[in-house]
Amino acid sequence: MLATGLVAAVSVVLQVLAWVLAGQISSSIPTETPVVVEGVVTSSPVLLASLRHQAQHNVLTYGSAAVTLVVIAAGLLSWVLTGRVLRPLARVTAVAQELSQSTLHERVRVSNSLGGRDEVSRLAEAFDRMLDRLQLTFDAQQRFVADASHELRTPLAVMRTEVDVTLADPHAEEAELRRMGEVLRAATDRAEAMVSGLLVVARTSATGLAVREPVDLAALVWPALDAVRTEVTQRGLVVTEELDSAVAIGDSALLDRVVGNLVENAVRHNVDGGWLNVRSRVAAGGGAEVTVRSSGPVVNPQDVAALFEPFRRGGAARTAHRGSGLGLAIVAAVVAAHSGTVHAQPVPEGGLEVTVTLPAAPPRRGH
Repeated sequence: MLATGLVAAVSVVLQVLAWVLAGQISSSIPTETPVVVEGVVTSSPVLLASLRHQAQHNVLTYGSAAVTLVVIAAGLLSWVLTGRVLRPLARVTAVAQELSQSTLHERVRVSNSLGGRDEVSRLAEAFDRMLDRLQLTFDAQQRFVADASHELRTPLAVMRTEVDVTLADPHAEEAELRRMGEVLRAATDRAEAMVSGLLVVARTSATGLAVREPVDLAALVWPALDAVRTEVTQRGLVVTEELDSAVAIGDSALLDRVVGNLVENAVRHNVDGGWLNVRSRVAAGGGAEVTVRSSGPVVNPQDVAALFEPFRRGGAARTAHRGSGLGLAIVAAVVAAHSGTVHAQPVPEGGLEVTVTLPAAPPRRGH
């Protein structure tokens, strides 16, 4: 309608101009100049007025017919072209209205019917890419909720079983009650650690960083090793460090969690009498880097990416030890919130090497 109205307005303006010009041209003929009409010489103003009227009448008659045809053609052409151009937009609208939890797989998948790539086609492609991301996020959320429900059911079942068994014994002694209390406390600690890990993953993924300050990754290694010193001694692990100053920018509490989880994961999924190496340095690209390399069961390279998903522990050999299965998932979430990268690769003889690279803190300016 807009295109047709514009063409009609322009056509009417042109016709009016033509009508005015026809009159002006006729009026510009001098009345004193003799005019020969069918062999008769005359200079009558009546003849000039007749010529002016005839010229304007012809312009109005033929111009009106031309304007009508132009407006009709413009209307039909704009209707067809606009319909074909906006057809993908109608498809986008239809898909958006039909979307639901069970139809996230639907895609627009339209192309420009006129050839090339216009704004509507790019909109449809962007809409399809958005749906791809939404489906991946929704699938991951569903898998995460299912895994979390399954994992939380285990400590709750343990607590309920212990309580039921102990209460079923009317002659339970103090030692039996103490044993039940210890089991309940261990199960509660596991559930608490799992919930805490879930909160860390959710908060860092949703809200990002609240604090940004220089943090030396090398200074975070010793507290992490002290936290697992007892288990390292009990299992006879050999620990080596190669610590150079590597100052990153970020939240010190979250980065402390990253280093702690890497070390804890390396210890828990190690083998008795194995080894553990922790290294911090400035990366080749200028970032701050910390690497934890350890011995352990052989890890399939195809399973490495799944280790960073919640509740993935890399096979039965790794699930034999205690742990919530959130260690590396928390590492991945925190590193992503810091705009860093995390890379893992299997150790050929068995074990895993995990490297975290974070943006380096800007150098301090001297006074």
